[in-house]
Amino acid sequence: MAVRARHNSYISQPITTEQHVPVKQQGSKRKKSIITAKEKMLYIAFIVVVAVLAVTILHKQSSIQQTTIEIQKIESEITEIQKQNVDLKVQVSELSTYERIWEKAKALGLTLNEKNVKVVPGE
Repeated sequence: MAVRARHNSYISQPITTEQHVPVKQQGSKRKKSIITAKEKMLYIAFIVVVAVLAVTILHKQSSIQQTTIEIQKIESEITEIQKQNVDLKVQVSELSTYERIWEKAKALGLTLNEKNVKVVPGE
């Protein structure tokens, strides 16, 4: 058996001139944010202020609406009472007529005695 001599054969690879970037720098490429943190806080504060003002305005409008409803109810009660007052005035004028009073006096047995009538000066 013949011993075969082994030759070291190397495959030559082309030499490249790539620059190797360390691992730490590969992931740290950040895009700069257009809006800074302070601007974000200002935007959030602005939105909060607008929301608070909107809620306040809605609450005020609600209370105004409630007050308007109460005013309308009171006005309708006033008109109803005024109608009742007019009706009662009409009843008083009907019940206080001279003929009606004379009829009630006769029904109670009263008679007209001109000697007992005293004239009181008018006011």
